[in-house]
Amino acid sequence: MIQYASLFEPVRIGRLEIKNRFAMAPMGPLGLSDTEGAFNQKGIDYYTARAKGGTGLLITGVTFVDNEIEKHAMPHVPCATHNPVHFIRTAKEMTERIHAYDAKIFLQMSGGFGRVTVPTNMGEYPPVAPSAIPHRWMDKICRPLKIDEIRHIVNMFGQGAFNARRAGFDGVQIHAVHEGYLIDQFAISFFNHRTDEYGGSLENRLRFARQIVKKIKQTCGEDFPVTLRYSPKSFIKDYKSGALPGETFEEKGRDIEEGIEAAKLLVAYGYDCLDVDVGSYDSWWWSHPPMYQKKGLFMPYARLMKEAVDVPIICAGRMDNPATAVEAVEKGVCDIVGLGRPLLADPDYVNKVMGNDIQSIRPCISCHEGCMGRVQTYSALNCAVNPQTCRERTAAYNPILRPKKVMIAGGGVAGCEAARVLATRGHSPVLFEKSDRLGGNLIPGGVPDFKEDDIALVNWYANQLETLEVDVRLNTRVDAAHILSGSYDAVIIATGSYPRILSLGDDDHVHTAEEVLLGKKNPGSRVLVAGGGLIGCELALWLAQQGKQVTIVEQMEKLLAVNGPLCHANSDMLEALISYNGIKVHTGTRIQSFRGGNAVCTTPDNEVIIHCDSVVLAVGYAPDRSLYEEIRFQMPNTYVLGDARRVANIMYAIWDAFEVANGI
Repeated sequence: MIQYASLFEPVRIGRLEIKNRFAMAPMGPLGLSDTEGAFNQKGIDYYTARAKGGTGLLITGVTFVDNEIEKHAMPHVPCATHNPVHFIRTAKEMTERIHAYDAKIFLQMSGGFGRVTVPTNMGEYPPVAPSAIPHRWMDKICRPLKIDEIRHIVNMFGQGAFNARRAGFDGVQIHAVHEGYLIDQFAISFFNHRTDEYGGSLENRLRFARQIVKKIKQTCGEDFPVTLRYSPKSFIKDYKSGALPGETFEEKGRDIEEGIEAAKLLVAYGYDCLDVDVGSYDSWWWSHPPMYQKKGLFMPYARLMKEAVDVPIICAGRMDNPATAVEAVEKGVCDIVGLGRPLLADPDYVNKVMGNDIQSIRPCISCHEGCMGRVQTYSALNCAVNPQTCRERTAAYNPILRPKKVMIAGGGVAGCEAARVLATRGHSPVLFEKSDRLGGNLIPGGVPDFKEDDIALVNWYANQLETLEVDVRLNTRVDAAHILSGSYDAVIIATGSYPRILSLGDDDHVHTAEEVLLGKKNPGSRVLVAGGGLIGCELALWLAQQGKQVTIVEQMEKLLAVNGPLCHANSDMLEALISYNGIKVHTGTRIQSFRGGNAVCTTPDNEVIIHCDSVVLAVGYAPDRSLYEEIRFQMPNTYVLGDARRVANIMYAIWDAFEVANGI
C-alpha cells in the first residue's frame, strides 16, 4: 500500500500525460553545457539520474534561445539555436535515456536575464532591459531593447522550440514572467517605461510573452505543451530592496490583483500550465527560499492561480515533506508538486516516497552553498549534502578489490559521510564518537526552528549507518594507543573543532554560542553576541525571536564577511531579518572587556559601552588536530577530515569526506 498514493496518479498538461504528480523544478544548469551550447555528459547523466529516481516530469534549468542580442560567455548554459545539429544530437541521447524510465522532459527556454544577469556569468557584454533602468548587481544603467531585437528574440524562441521537439523534448517552459527576468521586466510597469506597443497597459507589457507562445505554437503545433514559469507577486519595495514575510510595504512590482489578471491573460494567449512561485531578484529570498522561509511558502499563491485559471498548476518552494505535497494536491492547491533542491540532495526522492521509505530521503538543508552559492561564484551547479550531484559519472562509487577495516574518530558530518561511503562500497568502517549522539556541531547549530533540516540531516546519517550496519560506538573517546593497537588498514581523524574562547573579565557571564544553543547557559534578557559571522547572526536572530534584546559586535566592516560562498538569498535575508527584529549591529568594533554588565568595545575612532547581561562568543572555531598530529607519522594511511583539517562549512566537510572515503 502506497502511503502517498494521490501523488502517483497521472496528470495531463495539454494532451501530454505525466505518470505522477512530481516535477523536477528548473535549476540553472551551469557547468552542464559544452562550448557549442549542447548538454554535456555531466548534464545528460544528471537529468537521467532524476528520471531513474522516479520523477514524472523533468524541467531543465534555464537555456538560452539567443546569443546575439544579450550575449553570454560560452560555455554558460545550453542554447538550442547556437549549433542546432550538435544540440539535437546530444539532447536526443538525453531524452531517449529519460524516456526509458517513462519520464517526460521539458526544455526551459529564456528570453534573457536583462538587468539581473549575474556579472560572473555575463563576461564583458553590456546588460539590456526594456528601459534604461538600474542593473541589479552592477552600478550600470541597462540599454533598452529595440523593437526589432524583441522580434528577433521571439523568432529565436520558435527556432529553439522546433529544435527541442526534434531532440525529443516533450514540451517547453518559458523563462519567464517570473523573478524579474527579461520577459518579466517587460511585464512589470516598475521596470517597463516604454511608450511603444510593448509598454503602458498590461496587455502591451505582456505582448512579448504573448508573441512567444504564439510563435512556438505556430512552429511546433498546438499539441506541443508550452508552460510558463510565473510569479503572481514580486515583493519589491524598491530597486534592490525586497519585503520580508509579514512586512507591511508598498508593492512596486506585480501585486496579487494584477497577478491574477495577468495569469488569466497568459492562459488565454495559449500557455498550457503555470509553474508558480513569487518574488524577484530584488527580493531574492522569495524566489530562492533559504531556511529562514517557512516550508510550502508558495502554496497560498498557487491556490490563487488554481482558482483563477483552468490549466494545471505546478507549485514548488520547500515542498520536500511528502505530507505537505499530498495536502497540496488533495486540497486543490496545485496539480503537480515541484521539487528543486530536494532532487539535488536525493535523485531517488520520488521512488523512496513511492516505496514508503521516507526516512532514507537525504534532506536538503536550504543552505544554498552547493547550488546557488556555487552558481553565482563559480558558474557550477552542485549540492552541499550530495557530492555526486552533477558529477554522477566522475564521482560514482569506486569498486574495491579488498574490503578494509577503517577506523573513524569523530561522528560529525565528516565522520558520518566517510563511514557511509566506505560501507556503501563494501569496506568495514568502525566509527567512534566521544558524545552520546552523532552530528557534531550540527546538534547546536540545528537548535533554532529555522535550522530543523540540520537535525534532519543528522537523523538521516544515523539511519543510513544503521541500515548499512556500520559499527558505531558512542560515548567512546579514542587515543593513539587504541588506534595503533587496533589492526586497522586505514584511519580517518574527523575530531572536529572547538569554539574559540576570549577571557573578558566577568567570565562567569561569558558563554559560547554552543552552550547557549544547547541550553547549558542562560544568557539573560540583554545579550551581546561577539561575532557577526553566520553562527553569530543566526544565534542573534534566534535570541531576538525569543524576545531578548540583542546586539551584535563584529570586528570586520560588515556582517557575514568571512562566510562563503553564501547565496545572496540567504545572506541578504539574514541581514534584513536582523534589522527587522530590532537587533543592534556594531561593525568595525572589537570587544575588549566585560565587567559589571558593561561590555567595553573599541572602534578605530572611539570607545563604546554596551550594557548587557552576558556576552555570547561566536568568534569562530579552531581545528581539533591533536589526535591526528599524534599518530600521523606512526600510522600509514591516516587522513584528516572536516573541521579537524580546516574549519569550513557543511559542504566541504561532506565533500572532502566523500572524496577520501571513495578513494580508500
